[in-house]
Amino acid sequence: MEGDKLEEQDSSPPQSTPGLMKGDKREEQGLGPEPAAPQQPTAEEEALIEFHRSYRELFEFFCNNTTIHGAIRLVCSQHNRMKTAFWAVLWLCTFGMMYWQFGLLFGEYFSYPVSLNINLNSDKLVFPAVTICNLNPYRYPEIKEELEELDRITEQTLFDLYKYSSFTTLVAGSRSRRDLRGTLPHPLQRLRVPPPPHGARRARSVASSVRDNNPQVDWKDWKIGFQLCNQNKSDCFYQTYSSGVDAVREWYRFHYINILSRLPETLPSLEEDTLGNFIFACRFNQVSCNQANYSHFHHPMYGNCYTFNDKNNSNLWMSSMPGINNGLSLMLRAEQNDFIPLLSTVTGARVMVHGQDEPAFMDDGGFNLRPGVETSISMRKETLDRLGGDYGDCTKNGSDVPVENLYPSKYTQQVCIHSCFQESMIKECGCAYIFYPRPQNVEYCDYRKHSSWGYCYYKLQVDFSSDHLGCFTKCRKPCRNGSSRCYRDRTITPSTTRETEWPKSTSSSRS
Repeated sequence: MEGDKLEEQDSSPPQSTPGLMKGDKREEQGLGPEPAAPQQPTAEEEALIEFHRSYRELFEFFCNNTTIHGAIRLVCSQHNRMKTAFWAVLWLCTFGMMYWQFGLLFGEYFSYPVSLNINLNSDKLVFPAVTICNLNPYRYPEIKEELEELDRITEQTLFDLYKYSSFTTLVAGSRSRRDLRGTLPHPLQRLRVPPPPHGARRARSVASSVRDNNPQVDWKDWKIGFQLCNQNKSDCFYQTYSSGVDAVREWYRFHYINILSRLPETLPSLEEDTLGNFIFACRFNQVSCNQANYSHFHHPMYGNCYTFNDKNNSNLWMSSMPGINNGLSLMLRAEQNDFIPLLSTVTGARVMVHGQDEPAFMDDGGFNLRPGVETSISMRKETLDRLGGDYGDCTKNGSDVPVENLYPSKYTQQVCIHSCFQESMIKECGCAYIFYPRPQNVEYCDYRKHSSWGYCYYKLQVDFSSDHLGCFTKCRKPCRNGSSRCYRDRTITPSTTRETEWPKSTSSSRS
């Protein structure tokens, strides 16, 4: 009808507006278009980790998003196989070079390289210990008769072999000489050397026309030696030498060791004037030495030895300035008429410089001083620190070394090697070598008690030299090693002057 309003009804049911409650008015919006609602992410887009459908898609995603130069070229040039192959080869080569560099870096890192730093200091240092021996074995009264008998037998042996005599009194007659030689076991003998095979002689004669300076040994020559056998005499060999001097000295040394083994535990007391007869003057930094500055011990081969500034000294010497007047100065007397020529061929003194807590190995690190000259020796202390663990095979104090330390000192490689040989000597031969310390309840070797110790010892020496005993492998170097190196600066020989004594003039007067 006219005047009535036509109300259009929506066929859809009325929707409630969220956030509006009863009594609130709804504000009408403008006639502009309503903004589009944001698209809801799909299930794949909502995932935290995106999984690609194929390896090709994964490879393309990597090449498009990586910062590696040239990788994008593999995707861009996919329509040109030549370019794709070129960039693929170039990309693989660069990757190979990168991992090769990585291998070099990791290899160098796991090789544990060490940087060597050398520092030279001239600070105030502790003066090392100095051991000096008189090269004259002390003849103990307990074995004086046995040593005299050994000297007489050696003299008769030299006379029988070489018709050489150095004494004025000899036992007359060859029969008495043979009886005297028979009093000791293992007599020294002259052995014929078997001739070499005929082919070897011919090959040697035509090998070269140029002769060397060394004279060839003829098969008719003799060798000197002595026989050694095991316990039941089933195996014997001759300890031979091509030089008669070496053979006599080794044979004398072998019997001398057996005689020394019979010494009692308590050595004879040293006479008070013995030191004064050997050392005339002693000064350190222009100050005279006293009895508290040295200690005494006896070496079987080098005689009476005196160690200055050892660990038993309450006040260790300190050195701060170099020079001949700021060190140890000694004036010695060489007993040239009293030495035993069959044990040592030199006279003078034997000197060794070592640490306070290290034994004096006079055979290994000592050197001789000849008499009649003034010798100046300079020293330099060197301290070497080795890195253990993966950087090197060293030991801190020797506690992890499978060798018992027989010396009352700290661990050194020489101490370990000597202790290892002594352990092998006790295990294989049943006795201890007299030149090295021995454990308790073990006797020194003597052929009166251990008849086959010489056979065992010389066999063991061969195994020790070739490291079949494993001593050089077991005894590792210490991680911290301090040593003193000696340098002989000069040797001054005193000038000899000849004095002519003229007869005195006499005058007479007459009265």
